[in-house]
Amino acid sequence: MHMNVLAAAVAATLSMTLAAAPAHAQQSAITKSDGAAKDGKDAKDNKMQQVEVHGAIDAYDPRRDDTASKIVVNRDEIVKYGDSNVLDVLKRVPGVTVSGNGGRGSEVRMRGLGAGYTQILLNGEKVPPSFTLDSLAPDLIERIEVLRAASAEFSTQSIAGSINIVLKKTVKAGQREVKVGYSHSHDTKGPNVNLQLGDKAGRLAWSVAANVMREHFSRKVYNVEEHVDPAGIQNGLRLGNLPQDGHVTRLSLSPRLIWNLENGDTLIFQTFVNDNHFQNHVHTLVYTGLGPPPAYPNLDQTMSNDSWLLRQEVNWTRKYASGAKLDAKLSATAGAASNAMYRAGAGSPGVGALHELVQSDNNVRGVNTVGKITNASWEGHALAFGWDGGYLVSHDARRVRDSYQPDVSPPGGDEFYTANVARMAVYSQDEWNVTPQWSVYLGARWEGIQTRVEGNTFAAAQNRSTVFSPLFQTLYKLPNTKGDQLRFALTRTYRAPVVQSLIPHRFNSANNNQTDPDAIGNPNLKPELALGVDAGWEHYWSEGALVSVSASARNIDNSTRNQTVFDGSRWVSLPMNTGRARARGLELETKFPLKAVIDTTTALDLRASLSRNWSSVDSIPGPNNRLQNQTPLSATLSADYKLAAFTTGGSFVFKNGGEVRVSADQVTYESVRRDLDLYVLWKLIPKTQLRVAASNLLGQDYIYESSYTVAGSGTQRSRTVYPGSPTVRATLEMKF
Repeated sequence: MHMNVLAAAVAATLSMTLAAAPAHAQQSAITKSDGAAKDGKDAKDNKMQQVEVHGAIDAYDPRRDDTASKIVVNRDEIVKYGDSNVLDVLKRVPGVTVSGNGGRGSEVRMRGLGAGYTQILLNGEKVPPSFTLDSLAPDLIERIEVLRAASAEFSTQSIAGSINIVLKKTVKAGQREVKVGYSHSHDTKGPNVNLQLGDKAGRLAWSVAANVMREHFSRKVYNVEEHVDPAGIQNGLRLGNLPQDGHVTRLSLSPRLIWNLENGDTLIFQTFVNDNHFQNHVHTLVYTGLGPPPAYPNLDQTMSNDSWLLRQEVNWTRKYASGAKLDAKLSATAGAASNAMYRAGAGSPGVGALHELVQSDNNVRGVNTVGKITNASWEGHALAFGWDGGYLVSHDARRVRDSYQPDVSPPGGDEFYTANVARMAVYSQDEWNVTPQWSVYLGARWEGIQTRVEGNTFAAAQNRSTVFSPLFQTLYKLPNTKGDQLRFALTRTYRAPVVQSLIPHRFNSANNNQTDPDAIGNPNLKPELALGVDAGWEHYWSEGALVSVSASARNIDNSTRNQTVFDGSRWVSLPMNTGRARARGLELETKFPLKAVIDTTTALDLRASLSRNWSSVDSIPGPNNRLQNQTPLSATLSADYKLAAFTTGGSFVFKNGGEVRVSADQVTYESVRRDLDLYVLWKLIPKTQLRVAASNLLGQDYIYESSYTVAGSGTQRSRTVYPGSPTVRATLEMKF
């Protein structure tokens, strides 16, 4: 009911704003919209207006000129290394880190914060639960916007910040481009093909981007488990060998149609299709050197995942004589994921053999609408009012069967559950040029989310949260300087529990213990609320040259983390609210062409960044009681050099790890990672070029450790090593 009233109020407000905009009003000297795409004719207009206001001879640069702090990664940077997925691109972006080795299941972090503190958007909208970034090919992306502070236009579920991935929008007449590549390493290999087509005909313009990839992997993973008694004497030791063999197949398709109507309106139809198949066979063999063996020392597991996602967007843009502009979008999403796990294990003495088939299916359907009206009738102001609402339904089913007796199910029976998520937000914002040197962004957003989960094995649970977020950002260009400016932002953000974390559905581990527990959701989770402050200094002294220093702070209430408990019979991991947390960060960045510091014609560009992050959770004893999975220190160094038909470069990414105290009894450890990547681009003929890239040249392994202490019993430790090896990719790129 409340959602309907709000929607009606938004519609009425927009109608009145359109009607009230005076036809004779003078167009504002600038039209800036925080976080909005600047393409086509509007982008050209904005650039001209930016030049007038700032008095700069350089082209419009969103990093420098927008009041809201952001980093824009353009298409040239995205495709530079010929990466197979967008996670490898993001790991080189200043202030952004990627967990693990960037493979399946990895997550993106800003300010070092994982576990959902960083909001991921696709074309400005939240991605559905079944979508993973490792399935997105870089060739489908137009640009990546890294938003350091929240703005009213996008959801304020962005405690650490937001990353908005914008799919290809540029349409080039007569575009015909194909890329054929192959990657190879000690444990992975496979081809990939990318196709780009585009053309214009009268009032119509269209483009199609497609990517297909097939990768086979075979690797050996190692695990060591040990147990020590309260006196520190080892009384348990298990050595595990987990050879893995599997493959990944991915197909992505993104067609786009632009129709410029006779009355000046524009209709844009964009479709995104993503289809993935993943299969992995793991044969676990555990040797027990000391203490009791696990329940299943010889465990054979085959896991498969088939998923698809379809998103259809229709975008309508209309301009009014008064200078107002309406931009509305309606999108529909459909997706499904089917997971199967076959487990066969030879039991220890007293434990029967395991022959189990676990099947789980997820179907998602949703509709979303976003829109805004901008009014530039008041000189020096860029006013905007908008809405963002949607409804998502998720149906899940889980079936467990004895593979030898397919009609026999466990005592609890099959599990079925449905989740309904309704979301509505309204916002207003104004970007005000107070003086030629000083601009202010003011925004306010109200957002409500209601989630209801019901199933046949648990009582229905309902979770409702509403958040009002006032937002303030400002940019001040210091007078009598060539390119010095100061930034400041004050924001209120939050993080609502995701649906899967609310469902009290249990997934059982085969060898249940403190470091390999069952997993279950918690319907009593509360949303996390954060108050954030950001401040920074930037210095621009030449085209493409900058130095930036920024600091941030976040106070987070109801912080959430996964903790392991003993429920009387088994060890279980579940998300819990753990009280107040505090996060602090410092970021340094510089980039410049060599000619900006010395008189040279050498085409060499240099970049460097450093991020240091701190955090603490009040309810968790120290040391190392920081937010779960936070990266305390990261740094990047990169260079690009161009000579005649050759362009080459490289990047070095350092990411510190270390221990994190999850609770008074539980500690996790993530290894330090050093990634060295190199590339060379050779322009063979005007329309054909060869790109060769090498990643993880240092052959870094990924190591994860966890430990759990039980008073009076001792400490259980687990260490898992995922071997890494250098990967070489060659891509032939042709235009025709």
